[in-house]
Amino acid sequence: MESNFIDYVKIYCRSGKGGAGSSHLHHNRFTRKGGPDGGDGGRGGHIILKGNRQLWTLLHLKYRKHIFAGNGEKGSAALKTGADGKDIVIEVPLGTVARDAETKDMLFEITQHNESKILRQGGFGGLGNNHFKSPVNQTPKYAQPGQPGSEGWNILELKILADVGLVGFPNTGKSTLLSVVSAAKPKIADYPFTTLVPNLGIVSYHDNKSFVMADIPGIIQDAHKGRGIGLRFLRHIERNSILLFMIPSDSQDINKEYGILVSELQKYNPELLDKKRIIAISKSDLLDEELKLEMKKDLPDIPWVFISSVTGEGLQELKDLIWNILTG
Repeated sequence: MESNFIDYVKIYCRSGKGGAGSSHLHHNRFTRKGGPDGGDGGRGGHIILKGNRQLWTLLHLKYRKHIFAGNGEKGSAALKTGADGKDIVIEVPLGTVARDAETKDMLFEITQHNESKILRQGGFGGLGNNHFKSPVNQTPKYAQPGQPGSEGWNILELKILADVGLVGFPNTGKSTLLSVVSAAKPKIADYPFTTLVPNLGIVSYHDNKSFVMADIPGIIQDAHKGRGIGLRFLRHIERNSILLFMIPSDSQDINKEYGILVSELQKYNPELLDKKRIIAISKSDLLDEELKLEMKKDLPDIPWVFISSVTGEGLQELKDLIWNILTG
């Protein structure tokens, strides 16, 4: 199922052309040459992005490379306005960012359910000749043409919305933690890069409260340069309120490992270091109290907790810590 997670698509979009205004002059069996009564042209169709909290991937757009909205219709006699072109509404997951493919500039982001924003605006319809009558020209035959639509390539990329992002090297217990504290069922095995896609889990807290935790695929040293698979998923960390660094208790040097992870995030996006950070020392069921006391002396100066997804040690303390930071 990993191939079903698509977080980047490039699509060619063309909004609709506005309809032309009408240059019709009123006439009937009693009036051969009346005044102008040409209606306005209809607006060209927009291409719109709409947030849908039920979606978690851009897979439905992977093979839909060309998206065209409808053209507006011409105005007609009796001041009738032409019909607007058909809008195309593209539903996307929350956390979708729209960019101009040529400049890479961010246009907007969709973060709320049912939030709608125009990706490509349809052209305005032309004004009918009724708008151009004047004391010196009672029967203008001029009407505006419709304005062209907008077309070009756009990039849609997904940045997962979660309260807590799990950060760590491969095989540090991130997936196991997520499976224990939430209903998520990520693939788990004892080898690197088991997690090939971000996994989301809703973690229950006291009094029917909850928060969202994301298991981000493992980062390796030089991930910001494109090594491993870390670069592909680093952008998902940008959305998280808290970064939970997972470092196993059998690490040769916890401080060094933490430093490498922080360095990779900084090189990718320095603003990531403004987020709240917690260290969870996983697999702590392998430690006795004496070892823990020794390790505590050298831990980085941020909140930390010893945890074990096997025995449940420290998991409630971790959830309390996360909740206090989220609501503090």
